[in-house]
Amino acid sequence: MTTPPPIASFPLAARPHGLARWLPIIAVLRNYKRAWLLQDLSAGLVLTAILIPAGMGYAEAAGLPAIYGLYATIVPLIAYAIFGPSRILVLGPDSALIPLISATVLPLAGGDPAKAIAIAGMLAILSGGMCIIAGIAKFGFITDLISKPIRYGYLNGIALSVIIGQMPKIFGLSITGNTIWDELITLVQHVHDGKTNSMALAIGSSCLFVILGLKHFAPKISGVLIAVVGAIIVSSLFDLSHQGVSVVGILPQGLPTWQIPNIAPVKFDTLFSSALAIALVSFADMTLLSRTFAIRGGYKVDRNQELIALGIANISAGLFQGFSVSSSASRTPVAEAAGSKTQITGLVGTICIALVLLFAPMLLQNLPQAALSAVVISSGIAIFEIAGTLRLYQLRRFEFGLSIVCFAGVAFLGVIQGIFIAVGLALLAFVWSAWRPHYAVLGRVDGIKGYHDVSRHPDARRIPGLVIFRWDAPLFFANAETFCERVMQSVVTAPTMTNWVLVAAEPVTDIDITAADAIAELDKTLCQAGIELCFAEMKGPTKDRLKRYGIFNTLGKENFFPTIGQAVDAYLEVNKVEWKDWDE
Repeated sequence: MTTPPPIASFPLAARPHGLARWLPIIAVLRNYKRAWLLQDLSAGLVLTAILIPAGMGYAEAAGLPAIYGLYATIVPLIAYAIFGPSRILVLGPDSALIPLISATVLPLAGGDPAKAIAIAGMLAILSGGMCIIAGIAKFGFITDLISKPIRYGYLNGIALSVIIGQMPKIFGLSITGNTIWDELITLVQHVHDGKTNSMALAIGSSCLFVILGLKHFAPKISGVLIAVVGAIIVSSLFDLSHQGVSVVGILPQGLPTWQIPNIAPVKFDTLFSSALAIALVSFADMTLLSRTFAIRGGYKVDRNQELIALGIANISAGLFQGFSVSSSASRTPVAEAAGSKTQITGLVGTICIALVLLFAPMLLQNLPQAALSAVVISSGIAIFEIAGTLRLYQLRRFEFGLSIVCFAGVAFLGVIQGIFIAVGLALLAFVWSAWRPHYAVLGRVDGIKGYHDVSRHPDARRIPGLVIFRWDAPLFFANAETFCERVMQSVVTAPTMTNWVLVAAEPVTDIDITAADAIAELDKTLCQAGIELCFAEMKGPTKDRLKRYGIFNTLGKENFFPTIGQAVDAYLEVNKVEWKDWDE
């Protein structure tokens, strides 16, 4: 896959200030270029064709009337266009949230559509409020846990899920399954049994051929728009809806209105836990997708503003008869593939949906579902990160493994499960590396300044009676015992009887209380053997911690040296050791 080059000339790469920081739409309009308008308009028209059936379908899956899926699309897109920092992120009803929404709404509503709408709206308001609080509290730092291997695995998993999920519609089939592999197996069985709708397959494959062909040979032409318009024309001319080809159909009419959800106060306790789960899922999904597309586009997003924008979008949805929303991993790539440059694309999509609902509910009635699936599949193909994953395999096998685990989790278990598994493994790998860090015994190498690892420089000369030991990690409860063991091992294996152990402590950025106590015990053990424990190049904050623990005075102020060189000079003087250095 070829990653789009960064748009280095886009002024929004700089961090907005003042009101524009809280209302990113201001920076968009200030720096908007005329050349982008046609691309945003075209992408908005293409996006509309995806937003309408997707919104209606997700509403029905959540146990709500179809039109409320469009309400949950219109208002959040407007809110995010105003407050959202990402250039092309598309918000709306999302498959990751639907199980959480339906599991809460259906039992509480008791079959009453009005109650279901009110409960879904209140869920959106509560989850949105939680996101805003998290954004104000600057919890966006959590996205630092999302490394490049996890992003690659996430994108590849999403791409595969999107493609397999849309394949049945290309073949004119309606298939459901607990996992994408259930769907794939069922699809193969149906195709083998001859249940394929040949007309739907012809429409879908033709649209896919047009989209991919124009993207390769004429990238400036919107193949997605041509495919959608062409599919509508063919479907209308040949009346494909009466030949078993599934089409979008006539849309419901009406725009959303302001409405505060009216539910019994006793239900708030029940809704709170569900709203928290929805906030966590939407936050995890959105921050990863936003950061991924920002990196692909060569710009940055304010992670905390992203949380606030998500919260405002959800509250807006709840107040205008919608339900909880998040970023869309299938519609955002469609916007990107269609040439979207800014959130104007989302506003165009919103206006188009509103106009269709008001004046032309029959406009898209003949659009084949197979054509829509071709659009989504083409966007899925575009987000595969094959080159980056292969690079991980060549350079860093462990990170490649993390990417594959994330990919498998997203593809087999679901987006959120896959992300959490990969993040958990990444944290475990970090703890493991800090638990068993690199360490070295240092010596002097002729002609090279400083002190160097004797295992890497066999010709290094060691000062008689002095063990210079370097520990390349913070000292904390998990590795404190290992540190002591390695120091004692270095004393035992020293070529001469040891008088001093000098710890080169520059890499030790932190020492917790467990490690401090372990150092005190090590000092006692060494003292009993007639060996002095000293430290060199310890950073001020780390030294301050030892002072607070009371260990600094126990070890002795005179045993802490600014540099290794000064410590060596002191050792030579105190112990009357003859030593001729190469640079003397």
